[in-house]
Amino acid sequence: MEEYLGFAWIGFALIGLILFFYLIPINLWITAQFSGVDISLLTLIVMRFRKVPPTLIVQSMILANKAGIQGITSNLLETHYLANGSLTDVIKALIVADKANLNLSFKHATAIDLAGRDVLKAVQVSVTPYVIIVPSIVGVSIEGIQLITEARVTVRANIQQLVGGSGEETIKARVGQGIISAIGKASGYQEILGNPSDISKEVLANGLDTGTAFNILSIDIADIHIGQNIGAILQMDQARADLSIAQAKAEERRSMAVAFEQEMIAQAQRARAMVIEAQAQIPMALAGAYKTGQLFANN
Repeated sequence: MEEYLGFAWIGFALIGLILFFYLIPINLWITAQFSGVDISLLTLIVMRFRKVPPTLIVQSMILANKAGIQGITSNLLETHYLANGSLTDVIKALIVADKANLNLSFKHATAIDLAGRDVLKAVQVSVTPYVIIVPSIVGVSIEGIQLITEARVTVRANIQQLVGGSGEETIKARVGQGIISAIGKASGYQEILGNPSDISKEVLANGLDTGTAFNILSIDIADIHIGQNIGAILQMDQARADLSIAQAKAEERRSMAVAFEQEMIAQAQRARAMVIEAQAQIPMALAGAYKTGQLFANN
């Protein structure tokens, strides 16, 4: 019995020891102190009760401290974590921005992250230009020739406009609209085929990046080729429509002529019937005159 009690006490002691080191992360606190991060042991203990992982907070603070990022406190990190933010991406984004001399604060970085954007990718795009592929745009020249254009838009992320600014889809839509307008304004499709850079210049001059999360650096026409002759198709459709109208009018005139002819035939038949009726009455009139003696009285 005493042996079982001894094993039980040992088990309780091990559980208590594990619970102690879980609630009181001494090793993590020591690591933070040697890394130059000022955080108290009590703060790490309280994080456990707030359901905040102390390891993530301490590692983020160490990373920021080693990179020379100032003003990053445990309270700020805890708040962003509890708001379902990505601490690792935010800290890395701040480091990249600092090395690239970009003006990005912790508050702005967390706002970008909580807005649903990839803050680390946004900062990287601010440093290294990014190419947006615009799907095939179909424009129609003044002659009615379809011109199918593919464009590539080189952009750089605008850090200050990432919160509330429009995204890639807006850039694609505006560039597509600008290309269609430029094709329609050109004097002819041959001019467009010969100088596709004119389209790029005109579209780029329209300030298409206003209110977006990007700054457009260049618009390049990657490919342009001829599609259908819309003008000829419309003329053919118009000719078919005119032919149908003419056929309908001719059929109407034919029907009217047939109706008129039938009416004339009917009138002729009625006149013939009247003649026959009159001829049938002549013998009867002669017979009546004979009976009354009028036929010979006149003589």
